[in-house]
Amino acid sequence: MVSKAHDNAQTIQLELDWLQQILKARSALNGNPASGPSDLLQIPAPELQGLDSAYSDLVRKLRLGPEERFLLILAAVPHIRPQLLDMFMSRNQLTQQIYTEFGGRKGKSHNGFIPTGETVLFILAGNDLKKRFQYQNLLDSTGVLFRENLLRLGEVEPEESFLNGTLTISREVLDQITTGKVQKPAFNSEFPAQRLQTPLSWEDLVLPEETWMQLRELEVWLKHKDFLMKEWKMSRILKPGYKALFFGPPGTGKTLTAALLGKKMGVDVYRIDLSRLVSKYIGETEKNLSKVFDRAERQGWILFFDEADALFGKRTSVSDAHDRYANQEVSYLLQRIEDYDGLVILATNLKNNLDDAFMRRFQASIFFPMPQSEERLILWEKGFPEQAKLEPKIDLPTIAASHELSGGGIVNVIQHSLLMALENEDKVIRLEDIREGIRREYQKVGRTI
Repeated sequence: MVSKAHDNAQTIQLELDWLQQILKARSALNGNPASGPSDLLQIPAPELQGLDSAYSDLVRKLRLGPEERFLLILAAVPHIRPQLLDMFMSRNQLTQQIYTEFGGRKGKSHNGFIPTGETVLFILAGNDLKKRFQYQNLLDSTGVLFRENLLRLGEVEPEESFLNGTLTISREVLDQITTGKVQKPAFNSEFPAQRLQTPLSWEDLVLPEETWMQLRELEVWLKHKDFLMKEWKMSRILKPGYKALFFGPPGTGKTLTAALLGKKMGVDVYRIDLSRLVSKYIGETEKNLSKVFDRAERQGWILFFDEADALFGKRTSVSDAHDRYANQEVSYLLQRIEDYDGLVILATNLKNNLDDAFMRRFQASIFFPMPQSEERLILWEKGFPEQAKLEPKIDLPTIAASHELSGGGIVNVIQHSLLMALENEDKVIRLEDIREGIRREYQKVGRTI
């Protein structure tokens, strides 16, 4: 890791030196238009052949030319060497404001200069209108850096020019080309997704054969999706991605299955916290969702939406502005799910609560039923630690046959009985504690033993 970070530093330094030459040339041209080349990208970019770094790998992989490399390093500068852009902080003596043609913004907690689309065009085109229009194409969303979500222009107010948006580099690309280690995003109000992980394995998951067969199709899709869409050119017929519905009672393994799928296939799984989606600030919900989807698309995550009926349930008539805005949020989310080229899993306890029009969007609808007697016995037997001692009168086959519990419910009962056993001097698990745990689980759903 240290070696990679060292190699990255050498390569980035070359790019920074190149950018500084361009900035000096722009400054000189402003004072004397005949002082240098009119096209600043004629200043040769560093030769990266033979350099082994994440940055040079990225340049080669995406076949980035001088224009794209200029954009990439300019977007990275505020995070790497912010003082390089201090020249743009000078103020117009008449207005006491930063010169309008510089573009740029000051961050909320960053005192330095943050470049915008206007900054890009000022550096490359100056006052040359023809060149301005030419280089404006670099900021088109179809450009490779924007298409691959490595860069983005920040949102602006409707009446503002889109070029006033800040030029932003994705966090994972920045991590990769600097430290060489991509950080996992933190779960918070602005990033309403949490990574799902589990120490368990497929052997710990007890499901009926029909459910296993349907899950196998998800594995096969994750394994062969690129070949299916690119080599067999099925992208002309099939919509991007794969959408699956997991439905069934609570505690039947829906969340665990999503985590295990990612674990087996080597793909990160992120659960979207639906309770955090609806923001009291108009537009914030879409902005936060955009952060999740943009990063997921770059990293190929599996996205898992729990309690899907909370947002995608059957809707009644719109009665006020809040309802209308909620519908806009749902429409935005639906569109992002529709366009997502990875695996999206939505989970619900009640399939019938979902809107029929939404149901048609799924390629798979997988039922997670309550376990039957034989499956419950496996869960009971696997749930207790090997070193645990059960008192002789505990008959697990009878308990499994007599008490209808989900896998999650059985785990709760086992935990209760283990905790009670730890309070006993002999550490033996007692039947009465198992029965008490079962009574509590039944009480949760209004049942009695």
